[in-house]
Amino acid sequence: MYIIGISGLSGSGKSSISRVLEQQFPGQVCILEHDMYYHAKKNRPLISNYDHPDALETDLLINHIHEMQNGRPIERPIYDFKVSDRCQETVTIKPFPILVIEGLMIFCIPELMPLFDLRIFVDVPLDLAFIRRLKRDHIERGRTVQSIVEQYERTVREAAINLVQPSRYFADIVIPQGSNNVVGLEVLFGKISDLLRSHPDGLIRKRRPHEEKKKAVTRI
Repeated sequence: MYIIGISGLSGSGKSSISRVLEQQFPGQVCILEHDMYYHAKKNRPLISNYDHPDALETDLLINHIHEMQNGRPIERPIYDFKVSDRCQETVTIKPFPILVIEGLMIFCIPELMPLFDLRIFVDVPLDLAFIRRLKRDHIERGRTVQSIVEQYERTVREAAINLVQPSRYFADIVIPQGSNNVVGLEVLFGKISDLLRSHPDGLIRKRRPHEEKKKAVTRI
């Protein structure tokens, strides 16, 4: 299994790129969204900052990654953003040759970093990301504009500047404009196509687990 981490600001287009990969390589790509792993209220009732790694149950995500590496399906949690709590139901995710881990803080968590064979950062301006987040949270999650702006001023902007944006320097590839960057997507498609052709019976890891030394970042 080849593991791709996709990070970027909230509203940068991470999910769009993940879905494009899933559509481009049907039956070859599975996705785990880090934001589905926010703690349930019954386990962590006092979450004051949802834009911090401590708000997420990353240990469970890592366990699920290991299970899928061993060829076993997992029961991924479902987080309901309208009520800010985890649902009782889960969804079964079956392992495929390409596993995409998507999340805005996945490059900020040391325990996750060695698991990625390829790290992609989706880079958009902070103001554009905020406008997209505002529209999404208002339309899809039923939040008021006032509550979205208040959260942005209280925690989101600080996390974006001090955690998420600096983490792009850990990426192997930076894709500006997200899924609108046709050339960037074509480069990514080519990489995955080569991997699937080279290892039709299962992909081998390309990154050594201890390889964390500084490297050049490809900006597309």
